[in-house]
Amino acid sequence: MKILAFSDLHMARNRAAEVVAASDEADLVIGAGDYCNMRQGLDEAMAMLSGINAPLVLVPGNAESAGELTDAAPEGVHVLHGTGMTVDGLRLFGLGYGVPVTPFGDWSCDLTEPEAAELLDRCEGADVLIAHSPPKGYGDTTSMGDAVGSVAVRDAIERLQPQYALCGHIHDSWGFRGTIGVTQVANLGPKVNWFEVTT
Repeated sequence: MKILAFSDLHMARNRAAEVVAASDEADLVIGAGDYCNMRQGLDEAMAMLSGINAPLVLVPGNAESAGELTDAAPEGVHVLHGTGMTVDGLRLFGLGYGVPVTPFGDWSCDLTEPEAAELLDRCEGADVLIAHSPPKGYGDTTSMGDAVGSVAVRDAIERLQPQYALCGHIHDSWGFRGTIGVTQVANLGPKVNWFEVTT
């Protein structure tokens, strides 16, 4: 299966257009959060993605809540947050929001590490883990050199060993690629990223 994945579009119309254009070649499209800005513009952001005909699976970032994303998403789009699904035999699990809690204030949708761990406990047998926040120590380094990713996400990857863990959130680490055991970890960023998976 050929997967197109992205994160952190933040209302960038040109980036969204690139994703939509490339999606014609995809069997599945995955978005790892932050489509709008500070809880504003989500309907417009979703309209930018409405031209995607492949199955589209989204997790919320910290810029939109799960409920807001579910309400704004085009018909047929799947929103995952502490939930999973199967697409053509490929098992997916999604966890949105900033983990751990960010310093951005009331507009940011965040989880504590224990809250994230509780949701991730529902995940078993995933081929692809989609988390807005990267695992601690992998694709989570800020411009100040701080590693601000999630321990709960890292622990889940170590336990589950999915084929891929796809994330975003930390802009300074967009483009990161690494491995945790057999799992390939990617901080996607607002561009077209391709992955091949087996079911």
